[in-house]
Amino acid sequence: MNHDEEVLRLVDSYGDWWNKGFETPSMTSSLYPYTAMFSPVRVNRLTLKNRLVMAPMGNISMCDETGRPNAKMLKYFEERARGGVGLITSGLIPVSFGIDTSLIELGELSYFPRIDRSRTVFAAWRDLAGMCHAYGAQFFIQLTPGLGRVGNPQCLMTQTKLPRSASFNPNWYMSSVPCARLSDRSLTKIIKRIGQGAADALACNIDGVYLHGHEGYLLEQVTNPAFNRRKLGKYADVERFGVDMVKEIRKRVGPNYPIMYRIDLSLALNETYGEKMNTVSSLKKFRGGRTIKQTLHYIDELVKAGVDLFDVDLGCYDNWWLPHPPSSMPSGCFLDVAEIVKKHFAEKGIKSNMGLEIPVVAVGKLGYPDLAEKALRDGKCDMVMLGRPLLADPDWPNKAYAGKVDEICPCIGCQEGCLNEFVEGGHPQCAVNPRTAFEEEYAREVPLAAVKKKVAVIGAGPAGVVAAKTLIARGHTVDLYEKKAVGGNVVPGSKAKIKYEVANYLAYLEKTVEDLKANERFQFVNAEASADDLKAKGYDAVLVAAGTTQSKPPVEGLDGKNVCFAVDLLMNPELVKDAKNVVIIGGGVVGAETAYYLSYELGKSVKVVEMDKYIMNHACTANRGHIIHYLEKNGVELLNCTKLVKVQDGKVLVSQNVNKNVPDPYLTWGPILPSNVVNPLDALHKIKDEYRDRELEADAVVLATGVRPADKLYYDCLGAQVAGEIYNIGDSFRGARIFEAVRSAYRCALNI
Repeated sequence: MNHDEEVLRLVDSYGDWWNKGFETPSMTSSLYPYTAMFSPVRVNRLTLKNRLVMAPMGNISMCDETGRPNAKMLKYFEERARGGVGLITSGLIPVSFGIDTSLIELGELSYFPRIDRSRTVFAAWRDLAGMCHAYGAQFFIQLTPGLGRVGNPQCLMTQTKLPRSASFNPNWYMSSVPCARLSDRSLTKIIKRIGQGAADALACNIDGVYLHGHEGYLLEQVTNPAFNRRKLGKYADVERFGVDMVKEIRKRVGPNYPIMYRIDLSLALNETYGEKMNTVSSLKKFRGGRTIKQTLHYIDELVKAGVDLFDVDLGCYDNWWLPHPPSSMPSGCFLDVAEIVKKHFAEKGIKSNMGLEIPVVAVGKLGYPDLAEKALRDGKCDMVMLGRPLLADPDWPNKAYAGKVDEICPCIGCQEGCLNEFVEGGHPQCAVNPRTAFEEEYAREVPLAAVKKKVAVIGAGPAGVVAAKTLIARGHTVDLYEKKAVGGNVVPGSKAKIKYEVANYLAYLEKTVEDLKANERFQFVNAEASADDLKAKGYDAVLVAAGTTQSKPPVEGLDGKNVCFAVDLLMNPELVKDAKNVVIIGGGVVGAETAYYLSYELGKSVKVVEMDKYIMNHACTANRGHIIHYLEKNGVELLNCTKLVKVQDGKVLVSQNVNKNVPDPYLTWGPILPSNVVNPLDALHKIKDEYRDRELEADAVVLATGVRPADKLYYDCLGAQVAGEIYNIGDSFRGARIFEAVRSAYRCALNI
């Protein structure tokens, strides 16, 4: 089993990373002016105005059903170009329709933007390039040979065709579904199509092509021995497919057109899962992944073939938190990875075919100007890639350049809008920026209201603050009521070390309110609101954003002195000061993250009890995977399919289903399928009731059993007719996520 000590060191450091040399950055400007970040860099014959790159993020459902980029996609990219980034890259654009069976939906439709269909799509790409150029940004299109084993296996049900891959690999979504092996002839066709896609991109005034060669997608499936176990044929040589592809592009576009390549230094599967690589059926085949040495050799061959620029990360779908580092991962997590490649080029004297040094782009939660600038000044990389930070605040580059760092709205790493939303069937969005992917609908400047109104906003959590800021911009007079502190549930949600990005967002909310206080039309009322008070003040409109109340199941013993809610524990860890063994009731996001806090920061022995089949169900796969993997490494016991029976002094009584078909609670190498997707083989793995009673030692019991909307005030206001317009938004309507709260608050406030 291939094994790299450097990769192992990194993977092992991503649990208690705050003890392993990683900092918890914030929006400081200690290194301003950012002379390295805002210096130009040359790629082939193209000069980029600065060192900032917008990362490729899936543009799923941002196109017509024919694949033609629509207004949503065009305005989305124009907004980032206007924000000051030097290079913009698209999400993956497949060219293997008709070969990769996982790409097509019923009716021969696509939710992927396309450049390979016909001239009917070209005009949109030309318009998109022109929009970026208007602001001095360059635009690269990311071409991919396909999805392969990480594509949608529903093609088996809808087309009666197996998904396809480099070898007979299990499908990632449904490991019981095998992938058929692509022939050399099919792979050669894909190479020709990539060449045509590059030629079409050049004709569309797109500034370069970007090959999607990481994360276990089809290009990597053919170029990594973990997935390509062919013994015969020209593509048994695992480097040849990628090298031939670059040569074909050069043949079609000539020597002066930039080619960028995205690669992972290592899949890091052996280093992540260790002995499980020998025992888990869906992982066993992947033990022979590229080593660092093999990856560097492959990179050298790609340079010879004509690649001008690389960005480098770690991981694949089977350890999805690595290529999609969530809020709980450290910032700058892959700087050492970029530095390895940069040093390799320097030591070997490797240059591009144009005789230039080959820039290496660093990725991995670099959305803090000081952190990004330091990485460039220290020579760890040549450029910095920003993905989610540019969704949270498209003006990140312009604000950093102007020294207005404290005005940057920070990404919180939740991945609910940018990633999980399109996995569930939507399109990319952002939890903290309600305009992201709605730029075609919402103007950059908030429009003034025709009639100015007196408005009360109840609650200063994310929904209330966004609503108040938007209403003030509309020209209204606003009273913002908050009985505790600005932030609402963001306050306890920011306390653990792994929630440092939420803490940065809390600081942004607090600054927003402080800035609003300078406006004579705004008043912050640090008091609880009642329907009678609101009616007496004669508001024209009332927006209730009162948050949630904690939910407690009807179980004996939950009123004991050793029982507390997770939110109270996070605000006051003294509640478990003397406890050695802690049992958490509820294995959703709050329960699992609280377990992480108790285990890693407070050194407690922790067990988590969850009735559902899955721990952290409905959370983004990457966020879920990171938390669960490192909970297992630190000895936290996860009990899924387990019912709470009774709480007593010193122990918790539960009833645990021990049926063989109960899912492994620590399974992170596969996803939880959306509830509307049926695995046809599930009937073979039906969970039968085989419950056994267990006693769990518990010096303290922590409840993370969900919340209910705090909607009493809203209904009181309705009944008392306190104003002509009354709205219930954010968590007091539904949810308990920043994503829905911000989105609903902005839309509602825009229409008052």
